[in-house]
Amino acid sequence: MVHSVELLFDDETEATIRGLWEALAGAGIPSQAPAGRPHVTLAVADRIAGAADEALRPLTRRLPLGCAVGASLLLGRSNAILARLVVPTVELLAFHAEVHRLCGEHLAPAPAPTSLPGQWTPHVTLARRVGGPALGRALRIAGRPPLIEGSFAGLRHWNGEQKYDYLIR
Repeated sequence: MVHSVELLFDDETEATIRGLWEALAGAGIPSQAPAGRPHVTLAVADRIAGAADEALRPLTRRLPLGCAVGASLLLGRSNAILARLVVPTVELLAFHAEVHRLCGEHLAPAPAPTSLPGQWTPHVTLARRVGGPALGRALRIAGRPPLIEGSFAGLRHWNGEQKYDYLIR
C-alpha cells in the first residue's frame, strides 16, 4: 500500500465535500462516503519515512491556505475517478513544490510521477469507478455548487499499509 502527504480542508469545506459524497452515494454512485477524509494529495510513494513528518513541520505555519474547489473532472479512461479540480494558485503550487523539496529524500523508492511538481493535478476525489449511464447523473451531482471557496487547515501523512494518518503539527 502507498503512503501520501495530504492537505486537509477546513471544517466547512470538508462538510461541503462530504455532502457531495453523500449525495452521490444516495444516487447509487460508488462515492468516497463514508471512507476517510476529503483531502488533496501532494506526494505519493510506496513508503514515506517518519522523518518526512519532521521535515514538513515548518510548512504548517503557512496554514490556513486559501483554496477554491472548481470544475468536475474525470481521471482515467473507463470507469473513471470523478473529482473536483482544486484551482492551482501560485501559493498552492509553491506549497506543493516545497513539500517535495523537504521530503523528497524520504519517499521510497521514488515519488509517483503524477505527484511531482509540473506533473501534478490538484484535485479532491468524489467517486471511483464511475462510468456508463451513471456518469451523467454523477457529473450533475458533483458540479453543485459550481465553486467551493475555503481553505486548507491541516497537513497529514497517510500510511496506507496501517490505514492510519499522522497529523503534522
